[in-house]
Amino acid sequence: MRILIIGAGVIGLSSAYYLSRAGYDVTVVDRHEEVASETSFGNGGQLSYSYVAPLAGPGVVSKLPRWLTQRDSPVRFRPKLSVEQWRWCFEFLSACTRARSELTTQKLLSLSFLSRTLMHELIAAEPSLDFDFVRSGKLVLHRDAKSMQSAVDLLAFQRTLGCEQLALSAEACVEIEPALAHARPFLAGGIHTPSEDTADCRRFCNGLEAVLRERGVRFLMNTPIDALKSGATGVEAICNGAPLAVDRIVIASGAGAARLLKPLGIRVAIYPIKGYSLTFDLQPHIAAPHVSITDFAHKVVYARLGERLRVGGIADIDGYSLDADPARFATLRKETATLFPEVAQSAAAGEWIGLRPATPHGLPIVGPTRYPNLWLNVGHGALGFTLATGSAALLADGLAGSNNRELSSAFVLSH
Repeated sequence: MRILIIGAGVIGLSSAYYLSRAGYDVTVVDRHEEVASETSFGNGGQLSYSYVAPLAGPGVVSKLPRWLTQRDSPVRFRPKLSVEQWRWCFEFLSACTRARSELTTQKLLSLSFLSRTLMHELIAAEPSLDFDFVRSGKLVLHRDAKSMQSAVDLLAFQRTLGCEQLALSAEACVEIEPALAHARPFLAGGIHTPSEDTADCRRFCNGLEAVLRERGVRFLMNTPIDALKSGATGVEAICNGAPLAVDRIVIASGAGAARLLKPLGIRVAIYPIKGYSLTFDLQPHIAAPHVSITDFAHKVVYARLGERLRVGGIADIDGYSLDADPARFATLRKETATLFPEVAQSAAAGEWIGLRPATPHGLPIVGPTRYPNLWLNVGHGALGFTLATGSAALLADGLAGSNNRELSSAFVLSH
């Protein structure tokens, strides 16, 4: 069977890996010259298996005034004259209940734990892959006692879902990560999760591309898809005015999926959430973290990638534009200077912007559509790297007609 995968980011390439391993004839097509040229290029670098709670949560409504009025808010909403945006926002608000958030978290944890197992197996199976992968563990820092207590109160629930986490004092956080010594005076404590990993998503994609090419997977780079059209034999992918000769099509095109599918009458509730990152080149003897760090209050993450520090954050709900807001980069620099002043003072940083393909409820969409030859692997939001291997394995199982993985139905598009 010939399978065409549209999208050469981490989701598309992971899909290609598991489908090719299952014996399918796979081709990957992408509009860019290189793989991982969009959202997979400069993400936060955290493989955060235990922190998958959706953005839609019971406390969101009370935060809306800040999101709408404060320019430096970690989450910012810019209203537009867009039916697509407002429909997504209303669906997002309807998902902001405790019951829905907890159910979504349970489903995402099942998928993330599967992804963790598969990522570790993939690394063992493909020794040529080199992408700054480290089993670093993760510290989520809290700056005030109330926030810390709320996190502690969640530990029992998280443990019932299989998470192994510890509540630590501020002193214990500094013992685990000495680079936090400067920040000790304004830390209330932290939650430590030893099982989390860090890695460079773009390097993972580059390595996976090399593995796939050796396996015989074809790549059509710098090749945009003109349109998807329904024909006598199902959906056709039109490229340069003609359909590509394939048997199945997998959409893994991130934030662009909704607009690509719309002419077919398929609505996927995906809207882009703009994220920003900085990458600092680290000098010797600079006090930079080795443990993965999340600043809970400011929603900024820090991940060491070899001799670089990736600093990521920001969630701007303001459409498909990739125009940069300099104030958002300034916010990341300011927060870096607060926690790790030597990093901020000693190194220039590369800047990046990407569009996270988010669903209102936070669950990705993995599985078939009403067209028998058209499948989806989309809508992973900020968790694309974390969920990539598990989602790809579910997709491969589904295409093979296998029901081996019990959680697969939770991610299928509702018709």
